[in-house]
Amino acid sequence: MTAENDVAIRLDGVSKAFGALKVLDNVTLDIKGGTAFCLLGRSGTGKSVTLKHIIGLLKPDSGHVLVHGKKIDELKRQELSEVRRSMGFLFQNAALFDSISVGENVAFPMRRHTDWDEAKIREVSKAKLADVGLEKDYDKMPGDLSGGMKKRAGLARAMALDPEILLVDEPSAGLDPITAGEIDDLLVELKKKGTTLVVVTHNIPSARHIGDELAMLHEGKLIAQGTAAELDRSEHELVRAFMRSEGAG
Repeated sequence: MTAENDVAIRLDGVSKAFGALKVLDNVTLDIKGGTAFCLLGRSGTGKSVTLKHIIGLLKPDSGHVLVHGKKIDELKRQELSEVRRSMGFLFQNAALFDSISVGENVAFPMRRHTDWDEAKIREVSKAKLADVGLEKDYDKMPGDLSGGMKKRAGLARAMALDPEILLVDEPSAGLDPITAGEIDDLLVELKKKGTTLVVVTHNIPSARHIGDELAMLHEGKLIAQGTAAELDRSEHELVRAFMRSEGAG
């Protein structure tokens, strides 16, 4: 286990089943603050379910999820809302609201969680869009954006409140290699600024570029954890095969 004061997120013996399907099976891991942790595995192995446990959208059947030392699976709604304010979530499909502009999408978390006036909300929204190269797209509608631009807008919204923790589900999904690389570079820059990243990905080159530590789930169990070099040398053939791939899944 990592020293307590270094741990941003801890899963302690977390298990979760949906009916007869056991999606997570006694998963224990620590994620250090200010690092990038990449969660690997084939489709349906519990990666996205793990993210939903961290943000409190799901509760474990057994075990606990701790964020900055707080058992979020035991928190009341208001307490959970306060913890969530320190977290951002970039969904796989960006999950923008189609009926409002890109700028208003970025403004949404500020309207929900702050008492900032309109001038400040607009200023911060524009700044976040500028950070991801969309400074000219504030008034566009999400339907007018390409897939890569939607992902960038989703990242700007996820970072609207400068969260300490950013959860990212498949940042490269559906993107061409150049755009995917640009998203990866943005995530690395956020890490350099001190943001803790938890990234679910099938893209091994991306995981090598972003991740300080990688872990692999298989049939609900954590079968490997360490640096990319350590996973390359794993005794588990599935792990080595996954690490040799360009985009396993």
